[in-house]
Amino acid sequence: MTPRVSGQLALVTGASSGIGEAIARRLAGDGANLVLWARREKRLTRLAEEIAAPGGVAVDIGVVDVRDRDAVRDEAERLIAARGAPDILVNNAGLAAGMALVHDAEVDDWDRMIDTNVKGLLYVTRAFLPAMVERDSGQVVNIGSITGRQVYPGASVYAATKYAVQAITEGTNLDVLGTGVRVSGIHPGLVDTEFSLVRFKGDEDRARAVYKGLEPLTGADVAEVVSYVVNAPPHVNLADVVVFGESQGSVHHFHRDGG
Repeated sequence: MTPRVSGQLALVTGASSGIGEAIARRLAGDGANLVLWARREKRLTRLAEEIAAPGGVAVDIGVVDVRDRDAVRDEAERLIAARGAPDILVNNAGLAAGMALVHDAEVDDWDRMIDTNVKGLLYVTRAFLPAMVERDSGQVVNIGSITGRQVYPGASVYAATKYAVQAITEGTNLDVLGTGVRVSGIHPGLVDTEFSLVRFKGDEDRARAVYKGLEPLTGADVAEVVSYVVNAPPHVNLADVVVFGESQGSVHHFHRDGG
């Protein structure tokens, strides 16, 4: 059976690595045409070349930092003028910066997380949602985190940004009720990507220790969930999805080999 999203246009932010890259590959496999946004042009270009030819899908890239409101607006206007608003918007761009206690944390780390995870998501959503509402169709998928429901030490501000994603997702769903636009939140647990390497500012040993002794989710696992959500029948909205690897029971509970 042909996936429902085949031939549709999907925009993925934070698409140059990790979950975003996996989502791009999975949606291309579903036959969706893609617009990929991220800050790293070389990675975007390579990814676009890899996924366009085998699937025969159209892939466009935009070198966009979602923290830059003007850049988001300008690139969105360009896309809408050329191809119309995307049928699917995946707000994936996000990060954790540092893991210090709130009284020891770097304020610059707070700004980076808030500007990317909250304000960036809002800038992108605001740029495309009006056209979706006017068209009376569309799907917004916000990639949150289990940390938007359960907090752990050293993650107060990161968790606050993901609690915000949860609230924005729920609120947007209410705001677009009756318009034909669906809004879904997908909230993964531990995923083995560059996430921890970015959080610990390149400390590879500390990043590897996060996943030691367990089998976390992969970006491809989360992408599979995204595919399931966007391919649901138009009258079905999977509004809130939490996904763990089998080694995780909550943000605090893991089963590690030997432990």
